[in-house]
Amino acid sequence: MKNKEHTRQVRDTVVKKFKAGFGYKNISQALNIPRSTVQAIILKWKEYQTTANLPRPDRPSKLSAHTRRRLIRDAAKRPMITLDELQRSTAEVGDSVHRTTISRILHKSGLYGRVARRMPFLKDIHKKCCLRFATSHLGDTPNMWKKVLWSDETKIEPFGNNAKRYVWRKSNTAHHTEHTIPTVKHGGGSIMVWACFSSAGTGKMVKIDGKMDGAKYRTILEENLMESAKDLRLGRRFVFQQDNDPKHKAKSTMEWFKNKHIHVLEWPSQSPDLNPIENLWKELKTAVHKCSPSNLTELELFCKEEWEKMSVSRCAKLIETYPKRLTAVIAAKGGATNLRGLNNFARPIFQFLIC
Repeated sequence: MKNKEHTRQVRDTVVKKFKAGFGYKNISQALNIPRSTVQAIILKWKEYQTTANLPRPDRPSKLSAHTRRRLIRDAAKRPMITLDELQRSTAEVGDSVHRTTISRILHKSGLYGRVARRMPFLKDIHKKCCLRFATSHLGDTPNMWKKVLWSDETKIEPFGNNAKRYVWRKSNTAHHTEHTIPTVKHGGGSIMVWACFSSAGTGKMVKIDGKMDGAKYRTILEENLMESAKDLRLGRRFVFQQDNDPKHKAKSTMEWFKNKHIHVLEWPSQSPDLNPIENLWKELKTAVHKCSPSNLTELELFCKEEWEKMSVSRCAKLIETYPKRLTAVIAAKGGATNLRGLNNFARPIFQFLIC
């Protein structure tokens, strides 16, 4: 518990005895106050030549320095702890303060409340595989990555972003159209698309009808893979990238690659941070959302139109900076990375499904 400060009379007595030649210990025993307090009073008198209370820039904090350090430490160690829990913990040690006081203290230390991002769950084996991939390919030449045809599938919904959104508005205007996010029952449907791209631009995009299986995946490859590689001028010795979905790694599918003499890049599981197509997915969904499709037919049309509009320079930049992506994965020891700081890399903010 915090103690009340001593009166001006007590502080003057301390200084008077000190001038008379008494030591800190003797003054402490004579006045029955801690030796550290005697020392603090003397030091203040020596510096300012007064025992009066000096003007303070702000109102004294309700929380002691020890309690503030404890708050910051608890929030840093347990990032998901709530303000209510922190408020109760301070009350237990005798410091009862409002939630805003706690929030202000955390803000001054650089801790701010933010919506937690959703990331793929990574086991240790996943991290090891990602780290091994990044380490083994870090020394690859830029020309090697220019020969890679990247691919993936994603789910796109008409109403796009299902995550939290914040708006600036006045009181009693929450129901205004510009302050709301439209929703429909059962999500309004969605479409699943497959697409590919390289440093030379975007390849084909295909809408997947019904449930994807190995046979349907091979049909997509048969009708679109070689044509995309030809349009992008990758040559015959290009490398194809796909994730480790069972449909992609099925024996019949791998046999198809072998018969077509297509080299498939060995790919670690649970590694969206390594695939630059994730950045294009995010940009695609943002662009499609702005088109405001009213049905699934329009949604498919807008997806293909916006995919074709993706600039070659954007695709080339993603591949040019791929070594930075590998470096970030290595720095994270195979774990999740924050790629927003690397040439505007960004994780998708729209809900998507990686197959």
